[in-house]
Amino acid sequence: MKKYLVLAATLLASTAAFAQDAAASTSINGGLAALGAGLAIGIAALGGAFGQAKTATAALDGIARNPAAQGKIFTPMIIGLALIESLVIYAFVIAFFLQGKM
Repeated sequence: MKKYLVLAATLLASTAAFAQDAAASTSINGGLAALGAGLAIGIAALGGAFGQAKTATAALDGIARNPAAQGKIFTPMIIGLALIESLVIYAFVIAFFLQGKM
């Protein structure tokens, strides 16, 4: 019980210590830009992960069926994975640009 009391006191004291005055001109645009940046990188990472998983699964399935074709499958798979990852990196850069506009 004493641990919970100390934890509650610490949390309540820290919120008062870090309280700030409201900005002179608050705008919703900054919050929407942050939300848009977060959604952009989140959706891009999710889509990229699913795309890479599907690409790797298909390539490994093809290699498992025909091990002699490993050389012909591996290079296009790496190029495809790089292109998928580049889209995620572009979304990451755009998210940083959106953060800079706030």
